[in-house]
Amino acid sequence: MWSAISKIKDFNDFVSMIKMNDFFNKKKQEEIIIEEQKKKNTLLIILAVIGAIAAVAGIAYLVYRYLTPDYLEDFDDDLDDDFDDDFFDDVNDEIEAIEDNEDKED
Repeated sequence: MWSAISKIKDFNDFVSMIKMNDFFNKKKQEEIIIEEQKKKNTLLIILAVIGAIAAVAGIAYLVYRYLTPDYLEDFDDDLDDDFDDDFFDDVNDEIEAIEDNEDKED
């Protein structure tokens, strides 16, 4: 009978050892998951900082473009106006001359 009790005691020890092993494995798995989450959080923080810097740079560029005068636009407008007027005046003169010639021939 004592041998049966010792076997049961050994079995209980074996079961408790398995439970302890499972407990330690769960702890190790939890630690691994926590480390992976920390890596993901670090990557997320780095990407957020890069995004914030890009947003600030974009806004600064837009403010700069809005506040600086566009000198070329004024220059182009003046040049285009003078050229267009002269060109169309010449064309109109040519059309009138052609029409006058046609009227004289009739």
